[in-house]
Amino acid sequence: MQLDFHYYATYCAAYLAGYSHEESMEICYSAQFVDHCSKTLLRRIKGPVGAATTQLQMELMDARTDIVGLHDITRIWASFHFLPADLNAQVKGGRRYRNKYRLICGPNGELAAKTVEAAKGSSLQAAGLAMHVLADTWSHRYFAGTPSLVINNTNYHFYEILGEGDDAASRRISFRHSPNTPDDPEEGKYTNSVFQSSENNIMNLGHGRAGHLPDYSFARYRYLPAWGGYEEVVKDNPADYMNAFCQMVYALRYLRGSVPTFETGVYDTETVAPYRTEIEEKLNRRQLSAEADWKALGERLSGCVIDEFHVREHQQEYMDAPEEEKERTFLGKFIAAALLQKSMVTNSIFSSGNRLAGISKEVKAHD
Repeated sequence: MQLDFHYYATYCAAYLAGYSHEESMEICYSAQFVDHCSKTLLRRIKGPVGAATTQLQMELMDARTDIVGLHDITRIWASFHFLPADLNAQVKGGRRYRNKYRLICGPNGELAAKTVEAAKGSSLQAAGLAMHVLADTWSHRYFAGTPSLVINNTNYHFYEILGEGDDAASRRISFRHSPNTPDDPEEGKYTNSVFQSSENNIMNLGHGRAGHLPDYSFARYRYLPAWGGYEEVVKDNPADYMNAFCQMVYALRYLRGSVPTFETGVYDTETVAPYRTEIEEKLNRRQLSAEADWKALGERLSGCVIDEFHVREHQQEYMDAPEEEKERTFLGKFIAAALLQKSMVTNSIFSSGNRLAGISKEVKAHD
């Protein structure tokens, strides 16, 4: 997902869940900040690099792909962007293949519930971080947060589905490696990562081989993943994004205390119902960014202006705070939530017998 959903749509979900404008801004800022909190940023503000929730392209290009480097990559991407759906999935094949297969992302897994529950009683920053992870389980499903050709590769059999029902037609997608050329939905031309035959090459991380298609709410496509036994996988982003939005509203109502428990597979369609048709129109609109659409809805809901996202907004506060006060700052609370999430996911993977993410120091939630 992109800023349009992680920032503006998350604001809408938070406001519908009962949070104030100011609280919704903290939640949506934190959700978007997950895509910016790199080691480079943390070094600049003198924060703990272990709290990194993403890796910049330059960091990835320099990343080691030995066992230590792969552990670091997997800890970040599996914890925050490709949350595994089933760490005990039954699949035929050797241990190496099985361990990578079990990192495939998907919604409504045990770790998704743990992610939301870990934010209960914590900060708004923790709530926002959890919403980023939860939303990405829908958009990034079928890909894994570890470099793997056998899991993440795509091939020539990749078709976009245009239209719905009896009027649906398929068009083969033309992938290219042209990072400076915008994707062209009208012509079906999208940029993806360069094919590399090495299993652990960084180009085979996440959905790089499928380009940004998983991040576009309008995209519907079908393809043959290497792990799929020559059976097509069909991805319906508009439906998945709607489920993600309704699940975020439900999860945020749980975090706010409006509902007593969080259960996977539950979506707050009732609260969203008055806006469902409008949201479906936004999700189906063929555009590379829906920022303006979601911003307009959010401002109409609250009657307040939603400020644009600025990555440096809270950095000076953190840098200026005395060491003993840093954890009380905006970024200090985000860092605490990030460390907790990474520890929980990494150690869950390790406890399942899977060593691809290594092991993490156990982090306790703050009271």
